[in-house]
Amino acid sequence: MAKKASQNNGTSTAPTPVMDPAEVAALAVCARHGNKPDELLEIFHELQHQLDYVPDATLPVIAKALNRSRAEVYGVLTFYHEFKRHPVGRHVVKICRAEACQSMGTEKLCQHAEQSLGTKLGGTTADGSVTIEQVFCLGNCALSPAIMVGEKLYGMVDSKRFDEIIGALDKEAAE
Repeated sequence: MAKKASQNNGTSTAPTPVMDPAEVAALAVCARHGNKPDELLEIFHELQHQLDYVPDATLPVIAKALNRSRAEVYGVLTFYHEFKRHPVGRHVVKICRAEACQSMGTEKLCQHAEQSLGTKLGGTTADGSVTIEQVFCLGNCALSPAIMVGEKLYGMVDSKRFDEIIGALDKEAAE
């Protein structure tokens, strides 16, 4: 939390804490869940839904609200790969790298994705439109290689189909 010195008739008083909007949101989400430690996953889900990620600045706030250590809260957040700790692109593209997809050419697809988007797996394009992530099974093994964009699953994705899917993303959002 940032500190801000307050003024009172020209005399300085003790600094008062100033919370950023993410910290305020975290407090509100914790309160909606009754500040119950056993609802930590639900708190993370709701906070990520609101902010698109779970900022590191919210972890001490959540820990204090739930009467847990920062290490406990951090450990849960980092254990689950679905929780994002940094902003992601408008579209998140998950490329399956499990065995079935590996056998059907996902390595080549990953290389193509990195080259065509200009970022490595785990990265976001310079314009902030697409984040590409690797995952280890989308459950679409019969149609390998598979990708998921948002909540939509695609099978038998080669380089050409990948480019078509990515090219259509902002067109779909505009409609």
